Amino acid sequence: MIFLGFTFFVLALINLLTVYGRPAGVHLRNMESFIQSVQQVEDSNPGLSPLALVRALRKTAGHDDLMTIHFLGASYNHSDTEGLEGSILNATSFSFFDKAIHHIVTDQGEERGVVLAPDGTTVALAPLLLGIESGLKAKMEVTQALGIFPLTLGRTMGLSFLSHQDIPPSLRLGPNGCWDNVEQPKVFRLSRPATLATDAIINGGMDGVILGMHLSSLPASQQPQALSEILGGYYNFTLTEKQGIDVVTRHISPRRRELSRSLLEPLDLHNAVMTTLALVWKLENTEWISYDTGLGKVVQDGLQTFRHKYLDCPQIIPRCQWGAKAYRDTPIPLSLPLQFLYVHHTYEPFSPCLSFSSCSRDMRSMQRFHQEDRGWTDIGYSFVVGSDGYIYEGRGWNHIGRHTRGHNAIGYGVSIIGNYTAKLPSRHAMDLLRFQLVPCAVNGGGLTSNFTIQGHRQVVNYTSCPGDALFSEIRSWEHFRE
Repeated sequence: MIFLGFTFFVLALINLLTVYGRPAGVHLRNMESFIQSVQQVEDSNPGLSPLALVRALRKTAGHDDLMTIHFLGASYNHSDTEGLEGSILNATSFSFFDKAIHHIVTDQGEERGVVLAPDGTTVALAPLLLGIESGLKAKMEVTQALGIFPLTLGRTMGLSFLSHQDIPPSLRLGPNGCWDNVEQPKVFRLSRPATLATDAIINGGMDGVILGMHLSSLPASQQPQALSEILGGYYNFTLTEKQGIDVVTRHISPRRRELSRSLLEPLDLHNAVMTTLALVWKLENTEWISYDTGLGKVVQDGLQTFRHKYLDCPQIIPRCQWGAKAYRDTPIPLSLPLQFLYVHHTYEPFSPCLSFSSCSRDMRSMQRFHQEDRGWTDIGYSFVVGSDGYIYEGRGWNHIGRHTRGHNAIGYGVSIIGNYTAKLPSRHAMDLLRFQLVPCAVNGGGLTSNFTIQGHRQVVNYTSCPGDALFSEIRSWEHFRE
């Protein structure tokens, strides 16, 4: 009966791979497709545990490196994964797993093993699934979840710090990239040469920590959900103005950075990475890891970059991701650091945007209005805050905007999507600006430490922007000046 059950398992996997690839050779690399594929396996195998399924995915993808075996055991030593090898590695399924799970960066800068999440971020599946497996193993086998950090973040970050000592610490992690098409994602290309820990690897690792720790801490009486439900609950969600991100209590992907901060800050990250590297050296006989006084400094510098870039700063959706058109002239560089930050509301679009698709649509609409109706070279704002949990790149950190007449060269212009004449934005949207983007700008050299926050209306006398309600709110913020 066990053999027959896994025979159906294999057939279901082969079938779902064809669906995922639709048609053969064309693979949509998004999280929805992956979750749907996992669900089809579960539907074909009633009673299949999420731990058995995630082990089977690891086994098929060939992710049995020495550190994974150390913490999770060899996938081929578990009876619940028997019967998969051979039958599943046909041409279609191999291509599927190569693109969906097995992480590589090609010489042309294409990053594989990553998928586009519904929130607009890109996630590497390998560290995500290792974190989930670690949490499920701890939960189901009533053991400590010892391997979650080393398997999801520790090993990759530590080796990235060491492998890229020839570049500044600020560049030893990352980069991000963009998809060829967010509606039909097939190819993801990086914006610069990759480190071992790209943004997608960090995103997948943080999600693996979040979900792994959650699963490992479930009460003894509570059985874990199916793998598709674990992933769906985190990545697939719908926000409304009544049920916005402020009132969502469960773990969802837009909260990735704040959740990661709450889980990682209590750890001694320096010691955790050093311990992980010592284990790498022991297991893999990695002789080039030198345990002299210089190693600790390299790790310390790398972790400072990690904290600033991925825990303190907000996730910023790049221009290419929301579909920006090209700048119509040569961008004019800013002279940093700046002394001012000017707060705006968009007024039009009138309503808050609550999803990646709607926020991206609003960004394109504003850019079109600014370029075509007003004749500007680009969207005017430096950054735009959505109510979906993310900030969207306008002119960015380094180029002069067209947001506050007479003051564009001395300050950033940041707008929150919506009309805030009579009501406030979501608390989460305001906190993204106040407690994440602003400190990120100061620590990153974009704003002076004694910068000034002002509303648009304070320096341009013909406007009521950023609306009465929002202006009243920012008057209570630190660094606000009348």
